[in-house]
Amino acid sequence: MNKTIRIDPVTRIEGHAKVFINLDDNGNLENAGLVVNELRGFEKILIGMEADRMPHITARICGVCPTAHHIAASNALDNAAGVKAPPAALLLRELMYMGHIIHSHSLSIFVLQGPDLVMGLDADPAVRNVVGIVQANPELAKIALRLRTIGQKINEMVGGRGTHPVTSVAGGITFVLDQEKKKIIQEWITEARSMLPGVVPAVKGLLLNALDKHPAMLNDWVAPSWGLGTVLNDRVSLIEGQLRAIDETGATMIEFGVEDYDKYLVESVVDWSYMKKVHFNLNGLHEYRVGPMARMNAMRRFGTEMADAEYAEFAKLGGSPCHLTVFQTYAKLVETIWAIERADEILNDAAIWGETRVPVTFKGGRGVGHVEAPRGTLIHDYEIDEKGIIRAANLIVATQQNYAIINRSIEQAAQSHVIGKTDDAALLNAVEFSIRCYDPCLSCATHAVGRMPLEVVITRGGETVKTIRR
Repeated sequence: MNKTIRIDPVTRIEGHAKVFINLDDNGNLENAGLVVNELRGFEKILIGMEADRMPHITARICGVCPTAHHIAASNALDNAAGVKAPPAALLLRELMYMGHIIHSHSLSIFVLQGPDLVMGLDADPAVRNVVGIVQANPELAKIALRLRTIGQKINEMVGGRGTHPVTSVAGGITFVLDQEKKKIIQEWITEARSMLPGVVPAVKGLLLNALDKHPAMLNDWVAPSWGLGTVLNDRVSLIEGQLRAIDETGATMIEFGVEDYDKYLVESVVDWSYMKKVHFNLNGLHEYRVGPMARMNAMRRFGTEMADAEYAEFAKLGGSPCHLTVFQTYAKLVETIWAIERADEILNDAAIWGETRVPVTFKGGRGVGHVEAPRGTLIHDYEIDEKGIIRAANLIVATQQNYAIINRSIEQAAQSHVIGKTDDAALLNAVEFSIRCYDPCLSCATHAVGRMPLEVVITRGGETVKTIRR
């Protein structure tokens, strides 16, 4: 008889979702997927609002990646008004964003994925959490949480608020750097750099140890796909540049400005989830990924010493381009190194002391902007009337673009760790770990309050065989 396995909800991700795994009468996999069960709403909420409020309103879409929406909205408004923010403003926006990357990647690596790496996939859920990390490896936990704090402090100082920044506006930024603030930020960056010699080998060691214990993650959790990332002067860039699409081999297929995204990115609805899929449309529809690993696959150069050296090690271990699901964690680590180095460069760039705003007038029309969010490419598209009011909005978030590849990874994890296995712990957590590798942010795509129990229901022929709760 057919059997369905459900994980509801998935834990240690941003937002609420559940997983289904359908088996046929012989116990073979039929299909599997991530179900996002709240309704998306912000594209409708924004209609009728003043355009110049978008950086502040959209930052509230998510408490984990508000800075990504804040800057994407600012870029869209700059383009709608036909202005370019001054060099100092772009540098300060980017400095804020480097703090955001440090904070977000540290959260993902150490708090969301860390318990699986430190405690093991099969550890007791009672200890497989951030408290367990503190107890098992207090020094690593101390450094990791401090690194996250430094990123948030940089974001807060430049952005005005830590969680929902307010300083980036149409035409520039309201924050002005002075010598006292520079001194404080420099001390934070110097402290962060001093942590890297301890953090980098520790994370790599935990990851390689997990692969040694679970070789299927190295051999079977492989998802070749196209990739999309932003290029500026042929380097990784996060807040400005052209979008570059590559195929499975790493060959560049096309580069284009974000204003042309709707020529290539095709959204589609599935009947079992409130989150849309996105495919890349170029000589047919292609599944693709975005995010740290996709950015590295597309660009392969950061332009800073430590990050480029670590990327070379990444390529040796994971290949170039890399399609190993678990190496998403390593890619976040490399980007964290780069964000710290890049923040140092920005802070010591003489152009940071110039004018920070230009006048802006909205005359009606379209404004499209994007950033590379921690989880991947984020696009804001606004239709603005002659009074400066939003009349239509479209937001394409990273997790939507990774949706097809996430579902493929769920199927691979089910094959390697669930089907034919009797261990409840592996059943509950291995599939979840494969999802956490993408650091999905469901609040960016869906909006509702909900409860967070975890329940896996196994049915055969419509009858419940077993229920596992925690």
